[in-house]
Amino acid sequence: MSHSDLLPCLLYKLNENQLALEAAIMELTNWVEANGKAEITDNVRGALDTLDKNEEFIKLMLAVMMAPE
Repeated sequence: MSHSDLLPCLLYKLNENQLALEAAIMELTNWVEANGKAEITDNVRGALDTLDKNEEFIKLMLAVMMAPE
């Protein structure tokens, strides 16, 4: 397997990690919000929105890179 063949796998794993971190952060945000610290969660949700917006582009690029030629 060449180094160029490894790039799509690496990007896939990085995206998978990003999604896992997003889920964990969302759980913590929900807990903080439920315990009366809603002002903190507004900033966190803003950052999570950025992850959501970028997720679609990342998925599209991964699909293109992993498609057979």
